Amino acid sequence: MKKIFALILCLTLMVFTGCGSTTKKTFVIGIDDEFAPMTFRDENGEIVGFDIDLAKETAKRMGVTFEFKPIDWDAKEQEITSGNVDIIWSACDIINEYKEYMIFSRPYMNNRQIILARKDDATTIRSESDFAGKIVGTQAGSNSETHINEIPKLKETFAAFKTYRSFKDAFAALGNGEIEFLIVDEIAARYKLKKSADKFKLIDVTVGPITKFGIGFRKNDTELRDKVQDVLGEMVKDGTAKKISEKWFQANLINFKT
Repeated sequence: MKKIFALILCLTLMVFTGCGSTTKKTFVIGIDDEFAPMTFRDENGEIVGFDIDLAKETAKRMGVTFEFKPIDWDAKEQEITSGNVDIIWSACDIINEYKEYMIFSRPYMNNRQIILARKDDATTIRSESDFAGKIVGTQAGSNSETHINEIPKLKETFAAFKTYRSFKDAFAALGNGEIEFLIVDEIAARYKLKKSADKFKLIDVTVGPITKFGIGFRKNDTELRDKVQDVLGEMVKDGTAKKISEKWFQANLINFKT
């Protein structure tokens, strides 16, 4: 009888507080494994990146295990709401569309969308309106796609608007001429440019609103969210987050309010 009562009590607490997640020792982290330098695979196939290092240190301090699971970025909602993943930690923009099915940690980094073009393209782009008659691409499920889709009159001026499963595929499409311009997160664009400066050039024009990266959790997992962001705050205060940022960006890009 006591066991039955305990089970009912636990289920009740989970429904009202989401506390069941904090008793777990292993959490599945949903990532885009083709989004360098945040979360990607190195030449040996190992999952690495800035967000990966932050997450690993967080797990270590929490005394838990984080398992990284590559997901289709356009399927974030299904993955997190179904329980296939517990956390989305992969340069995820804090935007209203995502807030419909996730809660977020406090922001930890600023983000904006800029443009990549092929090195030999002489087109002058000063604003979004200059995309008229052009073939433009971005990642499916990204903040860039949301922004363009929210302005139908702008989108209608494009010759075409194409989306890709990952930015890796989108970079390839830009390289082979399938698209003329790529809207992409500045961090990913600058990292790609360091590797392929002979193929691409950066057009320093902001597309859409400047956003912030956050860590996403299921709606009822407030206790897990609070624990993770508390640990991240500790890492900011003691300088660990700064060291991780400098490792990947040669600068401290952390913008987390403790």
